[in-house]
Amino acid sequence: MIFCRNCGQQCEDAAQFCQSCGHATRVTVDAGQYAGFWQRFAAFIIDAIVLAVGTGILTAITFGAGAIAWIFAPWIYEALMLSSVKQATLGKIALGLTVTDMNGNTLSFGRATGRHFAKYLSACILFIGFIMAAFTEKKQALHDLIAQTVVTVRQ
Repeated sequence: MIFCRNCGQQCEDAAQFCQSCGHATRVTVDAGQYAGFWQRFAAFIIDAIVLAVGTGILTAITFGAGAIAWIFAPWIYEALMLSSVKQATLGKIALGLTVTDMNGNTLSFGRATGRHFAKYLSACILFIGFIMAAFTEKKQALHDLIAQTVVTVRQ
């Protein structure tokens, strides 16, 4: 099942249009719609601020017990947000970006989780995995290639 990006209603996998609102369920992505390196970097900075503030507050109000959130919060935040109807984290929403699979579909929680942990590989090789987004045809970073995803500019 897939979800309509417009109204959030569940649709059949083969449906071309939402049965509730008529919005197209599939998105064709052309080369001009891929999000560039600097857009993605700015979204990352916004997300880092959101996570730092959120986990900092949680840690403070739990007198340090919430420090475990520093480990799990980034994964849960990103996987839940990318697999939601919005298809983006708060940073990507602020910049009008979405993350989809190669066919324009919403990511599953599992694929979003895999994409998140593939970012560690992108970082481990001197951040070259992230820099790749500036040079690949579809502006994909290493973690996008691994998870078979693209980051697009919302229309």
